Amino acid sequence: MIFVWIGLMLVAEIIASTSQVLLKKSAQKNYSSIVREYLNVLVISGYMLLVLSMALSIFCYDDTRLGYMGVVVMEPVGYIFVMIMSRIFFKEGFTKRKIIGMIFILSGIAIFNILGGM
Repeated sequence: MIFVWIGLMLVAEIIASTSQVLLKKSAQKNYSSIVREYLNVLVISGYMLLVLSMALSIFCYDDTRLGYMGVVVMEPVGYIFVMIMSRIFFKEGFTKRKIIGMIFILSGIAIFNILGGM
């Protein structure tokens, strides 16, 4: 049953990462007014996805699901998703520091799980 909640948490992180991509896409555009800059499809969609992601994460916080520590440990996976999506959508490269950071994130999650955290 724990895998269902881990899967839901990963979905929440993918949704949050997608929202970050939408917000960055919007930030790269020039708008005719400040109202259009903040009230456009990309920004509104991005913030709606952030709210959805937050709701899913909060749902996973229950002790019968992932619990506080389980959710907190899973949240940094979003950094990895953002890095991958940035590579796909913005052609940003993977630097040595980004790869080392990714290894640290995945190692931390693995160590937490090996020690019986979830």
